[in-house]
Formats: sequence, structure tokens, C-alpha cells
Amino acid sequence: MNRSGGLSRLVSPRARDRLGDALFSRVAGPSGAENRARIHGAPGPRWFAPDEPIRRVHADASMFAGGLSALLLQSLHPRAMAAVAAHSGYRGDPWGRLQRTSTFLAVTTFGTAEDAQRAVDGVRAVHARVSGRTPDGEPYRADDPHLLEWVHIAEVDSFLRAYQQYGSRPLDAAECDAYVDAAARVGRSLGVLRPPRGAAELAERIEEYRPELRSTEAARSAARFILVHPPLPWPAWLPYGMLAAAAVSLLPPWAREPLGLPLLPRTERWCVRPAGAAVTGTIRWALHRPPPAATG
Repeated sequence: MNRSGGLSRLVSPRARDRLGDALFSRVAGPSGAENRARIHGAPGPRWFAPDEPIRRVHADASMFAGGLSALLLQSLHPRAMAAVAAHSGYRGDPWGRLQRTSTFLAVTTFGTAEDAQRAVDGVRAVHARVSGRTPDGEPYRADDPHLLEWVHIAEVDSFLRAYQQYGSRPLDAAECDAYVDAAARVGRSLGVLRPPRGAAELAERIEEYRPELRSTEAARSAARFILVHPPLPWPAWLPYGMLAAAAVSLLPPWAREPLGLPLLPRTERWCVRPAGAAVTGTIRWALHRPPPAATG
């Protein structure tokens, strides 16, 4: 489905390329072009075959909304959020954090197996050094398998929801299971002991964590930063606001109230989702240039 509407007839290729380059540089950082060439062009075996659903999902513009939604959902675990607030630097360097995350996803999804493992080893080394206590005195470690599992399942659930709502070609039931199963490989490599292997198991696992989830000042502050006060130039406020509203609409209803977010079904159906589809389609259209094919 082409959700970019008539933009290709209204905007010149040069303007599209400028927009695409600006988006890519924000998400991928100053070394983005060099990293992309290596990720997609380096010869060698990959963790995932070209036709696997994880490649389709992680290459799609719906990841922009899915990533924001994942951050909001993940923040509901007090210990996970305390670790992020104290150690991630998301306020001081939000674009750097985004660029590191997007590069990790790209390397593990599309890069060589050697580069994917190297990226995982780097993340695990960082996690091993992160520990502390929540404001309530609960201890946490970033390499705690229980917290790693929550971060993993919240991310996989959010990415899948986003793709099914805003993706270019939604997955069928078998492909949803295949996506969750493929993501489990990355989860296990990061230290998750029992990542879900299918969509039904993913939903069950989310439910298992719900008694541990609650509102905290750190979570509400992060939501305000992500949704209301992002570090963006004013021309980007409107499209980002549309994207942020789309991300909120992807959250399960029970996740809204702890973050102080409204549940407005009619508004979301008639306004937020069409706007989310429009901005996602525009991003997809702007980032139209295919990556170089892998050579091995």
C-alpha cells in the first residue's frame, strides 16, 4: 500500500532527497552513510535471511512511531526507568541515544553475523557496568535478565503494533509469529533467558509483567520530554506531534493512565490514525533510496 499519497507528483526529487537526507542524518548520525554501506554491503552470513519478516518490519518507516511507543511502554517498569533516567543520557544527548539505538537495530537485523555479535557484545559490556537504586530504594542492574526481558518484549510488541497499523504491507498471523521468533534471537543474545517465540506468547508475557508496572515521576517526566518538549526546530513540531500522537495511540489502553495520557477512541480513529499514516507515508517516501545489496 502506498501511503505517501500524491507527494511524488507535487514535490521535486531534489526536495525529496533533501528531506530524506535530513531525516537520515538525524536518525543515523554523522557516520550514518558509512555505517549503512558497511551494514548492507559487507560480505558474509547474516542472522536473518532477506525474506524474513523482521527485515520488512525494521526497514519500514513505521519504526519511527513504534520506537516512540516502545520508550513510553518501557518506562512503566520502575527499575528499568530508573536505570534509563540515571545512566542513558536521554535528556542530555537524545539524538545520540537515538542514533546508537537505530544503528544497533540496523546492524543486528541487516549486518553480518560478525558485526551483529560485536554490536551485542558492546551493549552487554555497557549493561554490565550499570547498577543503582530506584528513588524507592529498589536495587537494579541493567544486565538483570528480568529487566532485559521487559525491555525486549515492550520493544517487540511496540514495533509489531506500529507495523501492523502503519506499515507498508502488514503481516499475516504466521508472519507475526515469525517476526517475534526472529526478534527472540536478538533478545537471547542480549541476555534474555526466555524471549517469546510467537505473537500469542508475546501477549501473555506482557500480561505477566503488568503487576510490576506503575506510574513514577521518572516515567511521567520522560513522557513529557518525548511528547511535549522534544529538542526539535519549530518546523518539525507539527509532523513530530502527529508522529507522537500516533505512538500514543499504539499503546495498550491500560498503559495510558499511568503516564497521564488520554484514551480518546473516536479521535484516534478519525484523526490520529489518518495523521499517523500520512506522516509515516511521508517518511517512507522521503527515505526511498534502497540500500546497497549485500554481497555475501
